[in-house]
Amino acid sequence: MNRKWMFAGLIAAALAVGSGATYLITKNSRSVQPQERVVEKVVEIEKSPAAHFTAYQAADYPDLTYAAENAVNAVVNIEVTQQVQMRNVDPFLEFFGIPQGYSRGGEYVPREFKAGGSGVIISQDGYIVTNHHVVDNATELKVKLYDGRTFQAKVVGTDPTTEVALIKIEGENLPTLAFGDSDALRLGEWVLAIGSPFDLQSTITAGIVSAKSRNLGAIPNQYRVESFIQTDAAVNPGNSGGALVNTRGELVGINTLIKSQTGTYMGYSFAIPSAIVKKVVVDLKEYGVVQRALLGVSYREIDEEFVEAFGEEYGIRETGGVYVADVSEDGAAKAAGIRKGDVITAIDGIRLGNNTNLAEIMSRYRPNDKVTISVKRDGKTKQFEVVLRNKAGKAELLSRDYVDVAESLGGRFAEINDRTRRELRIENGIRVTEVRPGGVLARARVKEGFVITHINDRPIRSVADLDRVTGPVTYIEGVYPNGRAISYSLVQ
Repeated sequence: MNRKWMFAGLIAAALAVGSGATYLITKNSRSVQPQERVVEKVVEIEKSPAAHFTAYQAADYPDLTYAAENAVNAVVNIEVTQQVQMRNVDPFLEFFGIPQGYSRGGEYVPREFKAGGSGVIISQDGYIVTNHHVVDNATELKVKLYDGRTFQAKVVGTDPTTEVALIKIEGENLPTLAFGDSDALRLGEWVLAIGSPFDLQSTITAGIVSAKSRNLGAIPNQYRVESFIQTDAAVNPGNSGGALVNTRGELVGINTLIKSQTGTYMGYSFAIPSAIVKKVVVDLKEYGVVQRALLGVSYREIDEEFVEAFGEEYGIRETGGVYVADVSEDGAAKAAGIRKGDVITAIDGIRLGNNTNLAEIMSRYRPNDKVTISVKRDGKTKQFEVVLRNKAGKAELLSRDYVDVAESLGGRFAEINDRTRRELRIENGIRVTEVRPGGVLARARVKEGFVITHINDRPIRSVADLDRVTGPVTYIEGVYPNGRAISYSLVQ
């Protein structure tokens, strides 16, 4: 057979198959004589796999246009002027490798620089949610809308423990994005990430929900609350504070982190769930401070590693829930009857497991809220009614003038042991393990290793005692590891 005809025949067949049409096949291709009988048969040609795939794509591939067009109008670009404490390096000393830690060249000095991020308008009068790290230490905020309008913004409040911040611009009838239900997100569900990566405003990328309730230990705060939504939507520097939306165009998360060895997207992006964001925003608007409810326990999540290490000792053979390692003397748990060695399995019927963690659930409540705690004790399940308390150990909301002492100090802290107390001849104290620029400790020039014994004349026996200090920090007393006692008075 001539190749030309084969080729032509294949094209024709492909056209017929592609259209899904029926056609006639004649048994004899010679010219038909009157005495000859012609038999015709109608044949239905099945669609090829390629045709099936094309039809599937057209019918079932998600249409993300509505979500993108609805959400993009409410996502803004934030230009930030920040003041940060940077080490003033003496190039002469640096060239010769001379340490600068105790020289003038090694001091921290304030410097200003420009940075960028994203935000989401959540009310027509100009409230915008973004990340804490986007606006931290900001001296000026400039917000640019999708339509090109620009506004000056002010910080309403921030929450370093969740990485959520709320800012405000003065406007009316602004485009907004409604909160969706992050708890209802399913693995594999399509989502969009919208923001300004590398200053490319209103960039939209798509991906799926890869995992939920990720606790990465990434937020640099000892009271951190992490329960990230992991997606593979492309997120890069500048996306921070931008929107993660579902296919209905609802805000289900605030893009915050990427996991990368290069500093740019490598397939792993993380967003704060809207369930956490919404509660923080309401608190900042209504109370001026985040109303964090505390159970008053130290605990360890019961995973495979825990069961392998301590399961036999504690009689725990299954993963799930948290082991109560200790209870605070003035905490809500002890007042309700929960004790060391108990295993908390659920809060208000929400089981603690792979997709839920204690800190994330507790972040949704406020002081004086009542919850039902399910506990396993001696092989039996018990229920406890618990009235949650605030950081000061009271079952009441914090006032607007409440000062988060641990945060204002600007550092990390650790307990000290009996040996250290004997060596330093002190009865109580906590050690400063890190001093962060911009905090009270940095301004007072407190060095790492310093042991704080008193704040505002109140003895500090544990890290938890920081939450019980009221008002701004005006006086710090303590001792350095070499035995040198010193006090710092701060002028507000």
